[in-house]
Amino acid sequence: MHRSADELFDALWQHYLTVTPSALKIHDLLGGGKAIVNDHVAFRTFNHPKLGLDKLAAHFLALGYEQKGEYHFEAKKLYARHYEHADPTAPKVFISELLLEQCSSELQRIVAGLVDQVNEQLPGHKDFLYSGAPWTLSHADYKTLLVESEYAAWLAAYGYRANHFTVSVNHLEGFDTLEAVNSALKQAGFRLNDTGGEIKGSPDVLLEQSSTLADTALVRFTDGEAELPSCFYEFALRYPKPDGSLYTGFVAASADKIFESTDAGR
Repeated sequence: MHRSADELFDALWQHYLTVTPSALKIHDLLGGGKAIVNDHVAFRTFNHPKLGLDKLAAHFLALGYEQKGEYHFEAKKLYARHYEHADPTAPKVFISELLLEQCSSELQRIVAGLVDQVNEQLPGHKDFLYSGAPWTLSHADYKTLLVESEYAAWLAAYGYRANHFTVSVNHLEGFDTLEAVNSALKQAGFRLNDTGGEIKGSPDVLLEQSSTLADTALVRFTDGEAELPSCFYEFALRYPKPDGSLYTGFVAASADKIFESTDAGR
């Protein structure tokens, strides 16, 4: 396990940049060279005993994180939890898992073939969360997964890594609203995920979110290679609760649309 959260998040960030080069340009655009505060980092997995949500969460629990909210995405067949650290500047962590038992037998068969290739010890390794895909996959199987679940196809292609980092708009200098951030991004040529509108959420639910569409990266399959949507960058503006402290949870209806930032058809 990592000695500190900073060490882990730095390793995750460097790995994320290998398939999300736009993140550095956005970092410079919004931060003007200053450090940017990460609101949260998100991960995907399958609810298989070998690789389930708890296996990923263990790395954060070991660094002092605590489980907070839980979320259900019925249509996408996902379950998720988020974790927070006592240090409010430490990024929140959002981990989701695909509920395999709700998926088709064909999807379950393909995923079983992937998971069978994984060493039982891998989830305990220090670098598990940024190890990429611990299996080989055919392009044919990728396409089969994609028809049923974009989430499953992305995870099969990219494996274990930060699916996205998130800029805390509350901590940006020079931007007071998410609209202003989105406008700067579009002027600089970045494409935003407009599923459900460019801004998901509202002050009423104490959280507004937007995100870029994923970059693309070359994925090697057992039977060729293809350019596929990789990871994206998200932006979050949080509003104060009645007690004056900022809301720290997530809004399932908004997160549901954020997942679509990696859709292959976009």
